[in-house]
Amino acid sequence: MADNCSSVEIVEGCRLPVLRKNQEHEDEWPLAEILSLKEVSGRKLFYVHYIDFNKRLDEWVTADRLDMKKLQFPKKEAKTPTKNGLSGSRPSSPERPEREVVPVSEKKDTNNDTSLQKKQRKTLDLNLQSATAPSRGKTLPTPVQKRKEVVPLVTPVPPATPVPALPSSTETSQAAVFPVVREPPPFKAREDLEPIPTVTTNGTARRLIPPQPGRKRKANCGGPDEMIKVLQYNKPQSAAVFLPPPEDSQDSSDGIPTAPRMTGSLVSDRSHDDIITRMKNIECIELGRHRLKPWYFSPYPQELTTLPILYLCEFCLKYLKSLKCLQRHLTKCNLRHPPGNEIYRKGTISFFEIDGRKNKNYSQNLCLLAKCFLDHKTLYYDTDPFLFYVMTEYDSKGFHIVGYFSKEKESTEDYNVACILTLPPYQRRGYGKLLIEFSYELSKVEGKTGTPEKPLSDLGLLSYRSYWSQTILEILMDLKPDNGERPQITINEISEITSVKKEDVISTLQYLNLINYYKGQYILTLSEEIVDGHEKAMQKRHLRIDPKCLHFTPKDWSKRGKW
Repeated sequence: MADNCSSVEIVEGCRLPVLRKNQEHEDEWPLAEILSLKEVSGRKLFYVHYIDFNKRLDEWVTADRLDMKKLQFPKKEAKTPTKNGLSGSRPSSPERPEREVVPVSEKKDTNNDTSLQKKQRKTLDLNLQSATAPSRGKTLPTPVQKRKEVVPLVTPVPPATPVPALPSSTETSQAAVFPVVREPPPFKAREDLEPIPTVTTNGTARRLIPPQPGRKRKANCGGPDEMIKVLQYNKPQSAAVFLPPPEDSQDSSDGIPTAPRMTGSLVSDRSHDDIITRMKNIECIELGRHRLKPWYFSPYPQELTTLPILYLCEFCLKYLKSLKCLQRHLTKCNLRHPPGNEIYRKGTISFFEIDGRKNKNYSQNLCLLAKCFLDHKTLYYDTDPFLFYVMTEYDSKGFHIVGYFSKEKESTEDYNVACILTLPPYQRRGYGKLLIEFSYELSKVEGKTGTPEKPLSDLGLLSYRSYWSQTILEILMDLKPDNGERPQITINEISEITSVKKEDVISTLQYLNLINYYKGQYILTLSEEIVDGHEKAMQKRHLRIDPKCLHFTPKDWSKRGKW
């Protein structure tokens, strides 16, 4: 297949099957996209992203792993032509009415008529934007006359009539709902737009675009729109349970990226992805006794991305370019544990609370390391609004980092986790659930319910679903009958006991398919299969948080002018 590669030029964006090994070490040929090309020692290498696979599987491959027989070249994007000849994605406005052919005898005052028409169109636009604005001495035709009679662009305009004191009922209602119009007001019918395809303001033509299906306009009052949104979200998976709108749901309903929050959110804005951030830039990281292979892009300095191995101090997380530099650094680094306060210790497991403002260098280095394994988060060098909780394992050489989670000092959305990560050498050993359990223990001390910031990664979503399921089932199985009757519990009571947000409790009960509607009331049915599966899972869960070992005093960050 390498011979075909030399005869056919492969460019970025091409798609073709690529040979790889699956989990059973069997050969498979999934479809992949070529993201980049490079030449090393006379050999061509291709950076491929496997379609429908996680980005952490992306890799550099040689030409002999490419199936050139099924090569697909990238399609050119069709650019939508606009009226002024520039390319764009906005939908075209309604067609202008065709110009009438004017006899030569009628063209003597064309320039004056055109300038007069511009002034009238400018006045008309002001009237559209403020239907109730009083007239300032300018005259123009009434909007009703304009809609009924199409005026040619080059024919003389009849004498204008004064603006009526009160607009029509349709325009009055529009002005009342949208007093400050930042976009053209919606009309009832498309035919209304045809006589006035463009409106001129200060010499600039502005199109009147009809409302598009699927677009939602923000209303001034939150009545019908919010109710419709609730009904759209409420498609229960089991019984007909009426749920509140899941504002923090994992999947976006409309696919439109929301504006970034002005607080300390670490959610990545996926609209700014480019070819650079889609590719891994660090080959290998040495952290203590472990060598880690990054999964995703991380914005380490450019000069470090060409190194075969990036060395990190496992205590202060400072990055160095060589082993000799690391050895020299270790002779001067006095840290043997993360900076900050140790707020939990049981056995060899400890948790340290680190203020992103007081320990900025450590926090930034921690974010750089975490970005290598988190794709849905972005990196903010301003770590001031965050607290970092680092979990460590202790031995004779010091406290070695296992994982961490961060949270905002002040969260208006009840987020108790912004980022959460267990380093790859410690995954699948129960540390992920331990981090999640610790975050909810902090919420219990604070007297709040919490939820992780969305979107979660695929592994994060699995861990949270597993934790929520085990925690809720543990409570339900501990309930005892009252006077021989079936035990009863409410969603709010489960939320208060566990500090898990109510929406997460409901989604977990639906995920487990426990809610049923029976004789006019909702009941939770625990089958033998669910009970047996829960008991087996709890037998494997050896690591648990002991609230007695937690020494934590929450701070009221809202009373502090500066963190």
